[in-house]
Amino acid sequence: MALLLPLLTALALLTCRPGGSLGCALPGSHAQVSRDNLVLLGQMRRLSPFLCLRARKDFRFPREMLEGGQLREAQAAAAVLRELLQQTFNLLHTERSSAAWSPAPLHGLRSGLHRQLEALDACWLQATGEGERAPGMHGPVLAIKRYFQDIRVYLEDEGYSDCAWEIVRLEIMRALSSSATLQDSLAIKDGDLGSS
Repeated sequence: MALLLPLLTALALLTCRPGGSLGCALPGSHAQVSRDNLVLLGQMRRLSPFLCLRARKDFRFPREMLEGGQLREAQAAAAVLRELLQQTFNLLHTERSSAAWSPAPLHGLRSGLHRQLEALDACWLQATGEGERAPGMHGPVLAIKRYFQDIRVYLEDEGYSDCAWEIVRLEIMRALSSSATLQDSLAIKDGDLGSS
């Protein structure tokens, strides 16, 4: 629980800022869904991480790319945030993940991620008037895709073991909490969506 509190705080920072950074208002429930998602990830723990020390791996979350100012436009930050949520949703929406975790928290987490994705897409549409989702970017979005590909390869190499899933669960918590930087970028670049 001591690890969960800082992660909840970081994710709350991600979603508690006014939605105006995208040029639209995210629903008031968006921040609560983010907090709920982290609580559900905490509930999905089946093993002590200390039992899985041998299975640890550094997936090299592209934190420097996200925090290093490479996402100067709100459009870029929105695309990366959406990709992070989509890749997390895809990873957790597999038959193997269903076998790894209890159905109730996993279903709740999937639903929460889906609601966040819908809110971002609706916000994008409202802000730009375009029927498309936020466009992909080569560098940062591809870095997120590679990061999740590394996670998938790791799971396969580890035979989808319980320890592998525990390491991935912790990694997802870390990635989602790190995404607070994206929200900060969106807040700084308020109104920049139409500038590119």
